[in-house]
Amino acid sequence: SQLFNGGFKGMKRVPKPVFFVVALLILAFSFTAIFGISYYTGDNKTTVLKGISDIRWGIDIRGGVEATFKPAGDVDATDEQLESAKSIIELRMVSQGITDYELYADAKSDRIIVRFPWKEDSDQNAIEAIEEISSTAQLTFRPGDGHETTDVDSNGEYVYKTPSGDTAKTILMDGSYVESATAGMTTDKTTGKNSYVVQLKLKSSGDKNGKELFGNITKEYLNQQVSIWMDDIMLSAPKVDAEITDGNAVISGSFTAKEAQDLASKINAGALPFQLETSNYGTISATLGENSLVAMAYAGVIAFIIIAIIMILFYRLPGFVAVISLLGQMGLAIAAVSGYFPVFSSFTMTLPGIAGLILSIGMGVDCNVITAERIKEELKAGRTLDGALERGTKNSLSAIVDGNMTVIIVSIILMLVFGPANILSIIFGESTTGTIYSFGYTLLVGVIANFIMGVFCTRIMLRSVAGFKFLRKKWLFGGAKND
Repeated sequence: SQLFNGGFKGMKRVPKPVFFVVALLILAFSFTAIFGISYYTGDNKTTVLKGISDIRWGIDIRGGVEATFKPAGDVDATDEQLESAKSIIELRMVSQGITDYELYADAKSDRIIVRFPWKEDSDQNAIEAIEEISSTAQLTFRPGDGHETTDVDSNGEYVYKTPSGDTAKTILMDGSYVESATAGMTTDKTTGKNSYVVQLKLKSSGDKNGKELFGNITKEYLNQQVSIWMDDIMLSAPKVDAEITDGNAVISGSFTAKEAQDLASKINAGALPFQLETSNYGTISATLGENSLVAMAYAGVIAFIIIAIIMILFYRLPGFVAVISLLGQMGLAIAAVSGYFPVFSSFTMTLPGIAGLILSIGMGVDCNVITAERIKEELKAGRTLDGALERGTKNSLSAIVDGNMTVIIVSIILMLVFGPANILSIIFGESTTGTIYSFGYTLLVGVIANFIMGVFCTRIMLRSVAGFKFLRKKWLFGGAKND
């Protein structure tokens, strides 16, 4: 016993107020992530932070729309062009957070059929939902920023439409020369100020050598504007500050994180080999409907309350701390789906996606149970409270990491296989890809949230609460009551 006690006298204590700070932050974050924050100005609703009500629900829960696209202008598309258009539509939907979709290409009739979720109670109608996918058919780079009309969108931002003058006459480059566009952040070396940018990577080989073409464009239009258009809508009109010959360009401006991400997504989605037009469309009824969603919500709340009671009864103080961490994990997982963080767009929530969240919450419970059990074992072995906390949290970490890392690897594989790449769609069918991708995504974010809350925050709160003298009783941490 003396040997055990002497080995852990140097355990690093966490200040007592840390427990209250971390717990309050978790509770506040979880509340805002679940319910969101919004206010009304007259009849106009302004959303500050998105919650569950802002989630885009899948076809199986709220229904959606079905549309058939064909090449505009009676273009006789090759099989390769049709598959390319199909892949880009798929990337476009994923970039907008639409993952519960069904997508088919009919090479015989040059048709692309797509079914995707549609939020019926939003201001969007079925036609607008289809235009989200089909209206932005061609990305072009043009000289200057000449335009004919200016509108104001629902957010009060100016929208410049229909190129005019030299901007209308000349197309310098189209989106097929762009390999990728990503949102990033840069720091001004003079002021130290951070700003959001969009980073472009041009193709450097093949028939579409964007690196060489873009180098010639930036040389010719140095210190002039080159605008980026999606059909008749101007996305951006940056000024060329330098000749770019390495195939890597940066679009800077007064972007917010969301604006930079939106622009990057639109550029990535704007390289269709031909323009598309809608030949017909319709709506799809939900297979489960609103009542099933409400029933699941009640079941989730009841299940969480039961789990909380069991955790507290069996593990006492570590169980109470675990309940706070589980609430934080649930809030973080919901936030990653709803669009709570401006950097990440909202994600389509389907029944498999909900299953992924439930499974990750179950792993969060398992994580906290392993930690609490290890602490109980160390207390039964005769160690001091500090020694039991140190040894118990340390011994439980490897088991938690092993289990969670396995799930993370599986989740990533599911997202890669059943995401935009569709590697196994020939075997399993294209209609299954979106739902499995949704399951992999929610499972991944849930497990990451488990690491943050169940591993990091739980340990901090346990070490902090152990500093209170009236709580330094072994039975409160799972030891014998008479010890």
